[in-house]
Amino acid sequence: MLEFAFVMTFLMTLLLAIISFSRAYNVYQTITRAAREGARMAVLPSCATCGNSYLDPSTGVTLQNSQIFSDFIAPTLRSANLNPDSVFNYSETVAWLDSGDADEQCGVKIGFEYPYTLCLPFAGWQLTTLDLTTSVQMRRENQPIGATCP
Repeated sequence: MLEFAFVMTFLMTLLLAIISFSRAYNVYQTITRAAREGARMAVLPSCATCGNSYLDPSTGVTLQNSQIFSDFIAPTLRSANLNPDSVFNYSETVAWLDSGDADEQCGVKIGFEYPYTLCLPFAGWQLTTLDLTTSVQMRRENQPIGATCP
């Protein structure tokens, strides 16, 4: 019985650690998907007089940079029960991708960090907080050669 108690304690701890790291991986995949959704909306064709705004083709409404986060990234995070207010170091830039290549493309880069606390259930221990980082870039479609990148 004593040996079983030692082995079972070790196996349960190992099982709970696997579950906790699996949840961390799930959160990482979710924040990457959210950034991808924001980048996808940001690379849609924009109107010529809008500057750094983006045009929503379904409604014809012009979206500002801050609206990409609030309208597309935050709902994706909320759908997975993640708090969008916990996002930090959010950056969204329109820039040349793959600079230095002969076929560089104008695109959007979105990146941010999200904290995840590793803990062991039933013990109430918080082991550490991981800052999960994601970065997504998407190129704009149908860019003419020699075009400027806003």
